[in-house]
Amino acid sequence: MPLPKAPAKKADRVETSALSQTLKPSKRSNPAPTAKVLPLKTLSAPEVQMPAVSSSLAERVQPVLTNKPRAKPRSRSAEKPKLFVLDTNVLMHDPMSLFRFDEHDVFLPMMTLEELDGHKKGMSEVARNVRQVSRELDVLAASMESQTLEEMSKGLPLDHTGHKEATGRLYFQTQVLSTQLPAALPQGKADNQILAVVQALKEMHAGRDVVLVSKDINMRIKARALGLAAEDYRNDKALEDSDLLYSGVQQLPPDFWERHGKTMESWSAGGLTHYRISGPLVPSLMVNEMVYSEAPGEAPLHARVAEITGKSAVLRCLRDYTNPKHGVWGITARNREQNFALNLLMDPEVDLVTLTGSAGTGKTLLALAAGLSQVLDDRRYSEIIVTRVTVPVGEDIGFLPGTEEEKMGPWMGALDDNLEVLTKGEGASGEWGRAATQDLMRSKVRIKSLNFMRGRTFLNKYVIIDEAQNLTPKQMKTLLTRAGPGTKMVCLGNLAQIDTPYLTEGSSGLTFCVDRFKGWAHNGHIMLARGERSRLADFASEVL
Repeated sequence: MPLPKAPAKKADRVETSALSQTLKPSKRSNPAPTAKVLPLKTLSAPEVQMPAVSSSLAERVQPVLTNKPRAKPRSRSAEKPKLFVLDTNVLMHDPMSLFRFDEHDVFLPMMTLEELDGHKKGMSEVARNVRQVSRELDVLAASMESQTLEEMSKGLPLDHTGHKEATGRLYFQTQVLSTQLPAALPQGKADNQILAVVQALKEMHAGRDVVLVSKDINMRIKARALGLAAEDYRNDKALEDSDLLYSGVQQLPPDFWERHGKTMESWSAGGLTHYRISGPLVPSLMVNEMVYSEAPGEAPLHARVAEITGKSAVLRCLRDYTNPKHGVWGITARNREQNFALNLLMDPEVDLVTLTGSAGTGKTLLALAAGLSQVLDDRRYSEIIVTRVTVPVGEDIGFLPGTEEEKMGPWMGALDDNLEVLTKGEGASGEWGRAATQDLMRSKVRIKSLNFMRGRTFLNKYVIIDEAQNLTPKQMKTLLTRAGPGTKMVCLGNLAQIDTPYLTEGSSGLTFCVDRFKGWAHNGHIMLARGERSRLADFASEVL
């Protein structure tokens, strides 16, 4: 029989009707081997010679001809959505965790509801989260057409409250689930009762993945020891790995001037040199990101990305705060990163500055010096407000007497230490002069508790949030939304020293702030790398 008509041009597809013709049976006893069919993209137009094939072979060749991958068989576990059993601490940590599991289903044991009921009273962040969870559950339960046990046992659609991304269902424990746990586990403990529910659900749903989600590490260890699947709640993390956190600093390649110098424009404005560049480096830049080039034998370049327009970017050279004549309240930058930080702290167009780094890198000292300079010298802000989370490192010493500022005094030891450094003048003013200067500085520094920040609005203030790594994302949002006109927020923290329970480097409010605000025209971030406190402190931070 005749062969199919060859394609007229490269990469044309053979018509399906040409492949539907069948071959005549051969007179030979042994069938001839089937010819291999190559993808058309590997052949030129004159070389395409497609033999006639049978209908069964055409079904196998068709995916190759249409350039579509063959569908892989789905595994049995992928056919059904997973069933996630939530521990109480997950709901206490994130009240919106019910709607974070996409197409999968959520199961709430009765013991989880009992523990939620026991933590709903109070003014703490946990109590507020529990009350929000209770309201969400009440709205979901009220969405049922008939308030019957049969309907609740079928599950409640999670998207009834407007969360369209949650296409799964919510199941409550409507019956007693009995199973055999090891006798060594006390049956009256809440964690063990939740493990018993997970074990019973695993036996009831043999063809489905049942997973316990808990923020409690010991709870997950016990679950895995019993042969149960357990996972940490990961939807609260801005980054899976803290090493991927935006540093705010980028080193220019050695061939930067060769690849970007041909179309570069330069001018001077405000006493600073500006460069407009266009080239392969522009897509990787962000607004207010610091760039530097320190090639041997060449003049160093320290600049900030002031503007990105299309395929071009404007680099603005920095003010050199390492020079004593540009000192900020008597403080000069001791390294490159501190110079970058002071340029952001002293810029009135930057409303939010985040500084991260290990102990002794100068975060608090730089922020306080820049604040005093702009409050007392430039009169740009009316006063400095300092706040932090009161999470003790060791045992709690109990209630503290006095006013709000007196209660916050023991938590502000770092502030007192830095004020002492800033008031130690080299002039001949003597002890009386230094005492007067210290009183003046303290009159412009207000210490506020984080517990009384709701509802406030800061107008023309310089706000320092110390130890911001201990803030949850919700607390960070509460603080940043207090900023009024003319207010500058400075967040300081060391992500390696988190003291808040259930908070990690990836889920810290400081990490959320750095990741979500990067690239905004009025935000700047610097990761301070080198310690300047003392040689003992630097060596201890490296080896301990």
